[in-house]
Amino acid sequence: MTKKEVIRNEIEPVFDYSTNLKDLFELQGKVAYVPGGYGGIGKAIVWGLATRGVKVIVAGRSGEKAEDLARQISQQGFEAVGMALDAASVSEIHTCANQIVDRFGRLDILVNCVGTATNILEPMLQMSEEKFDHAYETNLKSAMFLAQAIARHQVAARNGGKQVHILSVRSKLALRGKGYSAYCSTKGGLLMLVKQHAMELAPYGINVNGVAPTFVYTEMVRHVVEDPEFHKKMIERIPLGRFADPKDIVGPVLFFCSPASDYITGQTIYVDGGITASQ
Repeated sequence: MTKKEVIRNEIEPVFDYSTNLKDLFELQGKVAYVPGGYGGIGKAIVWGLATRGVKVIVAGRSGEKAEDLARQISQQGFEAVGMALDAASVSEIHTCANQIVDRFGRLDILVNCVGTATNILEPMLQMSEEKFDHAYETNLKSAMFLAQAIARHQVAARNGGKQVHILSVRSKLALRGKGYSAYCSTKGGLLMLVKQHAMELAPYGINVNGVAPTFVYTEMVRHVVEDPEFHKKMIERIPLGRFADPKDIVGPVLFFCSPASDYITGQTIYVDGGITASQ
């Protein structure tokens, strides 16, 4: 056998396409933690995971809202639990992660839906320290320590894992006519956090990626998308001619949570109707 044949045998796995492809999107029995999971986008993601057989933990500042959503999902025959989480508290972030592992024995997936675009939109010349700090703590700092808390358990388990963060097209595009300094800068920071965490966690088989939507019809941005003038301008800019629906975000998230994305890390998919593909 030649040296080339030896190398080829080492790097070319025996691959049976008739069987090896059927589990690409298999998520049955995985445990997923979705902080911010009862919001407009988070709720769709939680339902999407649950219907794929994932045990979902919904968390947020309102334990009542989280438990109510978990109850609705459980009533449909899927498995979900709700818990209270103040993502502004690093100690509480770690406590919740520990409680999840104590209860389920594993924590395979993090889908971070924590974020805000409300009550922080001020022009640069009027931006207050209070509002900027709130954007930073909610959109960026919480992501750092949620990822850390879950990664510690995933690394210890030695079984790989998936981490997905919800970003925004504003992670790479500024917005004219609006005071978006706090929002754009924190989402841009999250874009780089995804890349850096991907590099640090790659040796442990943990994939870290992001999903970045454009405006999605949810309560959080209703005040913006239902403004007639702004609505008209945005629709004219979106090649596909419409705003996103929460369900449009579910597919890319499920992809990043599944084995189909095992060779992808540090990447962000822009779910934006084509906005970032053109000037």
